[in-house]
Amino acid sequence: MKPSARFRNLPRVALVGRANVGKSTLFNRLLHRRRAITDPIPGVTRDPVEAQAMITGRPVQLIDTGGFRLHQGAELSAGTALGRGKAAGTSVEAHDALIELEALVQSRTREIIEGADLIVLILEAGEITPEDEEFIALLRPYRDHLIAAVNKTEGGRREEEAWNLLRYGFDRLIMISAEHGDHIGELEEAIIARLDFSRVEAAGEDDTIALALLGKPNTGKSTLSNRLTASAASIVSAAPGTTRDVVEGNFRYKNKNFRVLDTAGMRRKSKVYEAVEYYSVNRAVKTLEEADIVFLLIDAQEGLTEQDKKIAALAHERGRGIILVLNKWDAMPQVKNTVNAVKDRIHFFFGQMEYAPIVPVCALDGFGVDELLSTAIKMYGQLCRRTETAELNAALEKWLAEYPPPQGPRTRFKIRYAVQVSENPVGFVFFASRPDAVTDAYKAYICNRIRRDLGYSMIPIGAEFRAGHGKRTGKGRRGRR
Repeated sequence: MKPSARFRNLPRVALVGRANVGKSTLFNRLLHRRRAITDPIPGVTRDPVEAQAMITGRPVQLIDTGGFRLHQGAELSAGTALGRGKAAGTSVEAHDALIELEALVQSRTREIIEGADLIVLILEAGEITPEDEEFIALLRPYRDHLIAAVNKTEGGRREEEAWNLLRYGFDRLIMISAEHGDHIGELEEAIIARLDFSRVEAAGEDDTIALALLGKPNTGKSTLSNRLTASAASIVSAAPGTTRDVVEGNFRYKNKNFRVLDTAGMRRKSKVYEAVEYYSVNRAVKTLEEADIVFLLIDAQEGLTEQDKKIAALAHERGRGIILVLNKWDAMPQVKNTVNAVKDRIHFFFGQMEYAPIVPVCALDGFGVDELLSTAIKMYGQLCRRTETAELNAALEKWLAEYPPPQGPRTRFKIRYAVQVSENPVGFVFFASRPDAVTDAYKAYICNRIRRDLGYSMIPIGAEFRAGHGKRTGKGRRGRR
């Protein structure tokens, strides 16, 4: 579902701290829903995760950041999520990529700190660590807009030790438990008291087009997301599985507002070994509930895979618009008819998705992005299209005449009339004398005619057959969106 109300010019509140102090747990607590992935393994959050949150009735832009690490770029310990990869036999190249990724995470955290209106520094009750001390020193220039919260103090646990943190010059410490909710209300009041809401504007409901970027790992989803939003919101790295949480961004194109959801790469279930990746993939699938259109990114050189088909099927089942995005097109042979040859091959091996547009792009240099967005705008128009009942039934009468239903004693059925019951996703209900007798082939025929004759050529069609009596009519029965 899209948010019912959105706002502009929100104050930005960044949750920061070393790895595994509970930033993502607090983020979810303040958001009142599980948005960021939480896990005992340090270093789970990589990309900054942003969302609009209502705190004591006031809207803020809440940002969860990657954990601060000491001596960035040094050898990683075997106890960290990155170090465990090396301990398991990761190649030198892969390990170097992970080191580079860690540096990118730290860099993005610093950028978020510099742009935040308020910083919530999360510390953990108990012994202060060298990482805490270095981070506290790093944040000294931002003390005028910083709140220190001490996490994991549920039921007063270790509060006496926690007060020792005042020696680092904090004016106030707020003892909280992000997991259990202790004193969260006190923290929320402190946050709101430090923010300026004079520039906030209610955007209300709008026609923002939500795009979900799905696909296998390393197909260029984050590169495309950054290209679309003209930002570096999504971390781009050669390390596999870089994106874990869903990273959101917004942009405008041809007077249309877009919201982009960059997701984790989706591998075959048998290839998913860690709980973090399992949750990442689940979050990627859940973006289908928020999206209007799916950009399914496919490596142009590798071509369509069975995993791509499974991802497309998930989107089709939910009635989402789907565009097959052939990324890294710059690596393909630049000869005549290459595009048509690739499209024909995909249609041959994936005939069920013949209606889905195929657009070659290069996310790195921007080739094909204009065509991709123009296609998305046209597709969104079809998703929101409504066909009046009279027009639909006039067309149905023609389809039945051109290809009559079977007339055998066990296969005979009559389709009496039809109505459109929803847009985005587009759904129709057909009332038939014997709905159980309607074959899959005939249902496919009806859906194909809807696409061809009624202006839904690029999108999946939902067609339900129900028992119904009486004559076809062009009156009444308007479905709900």
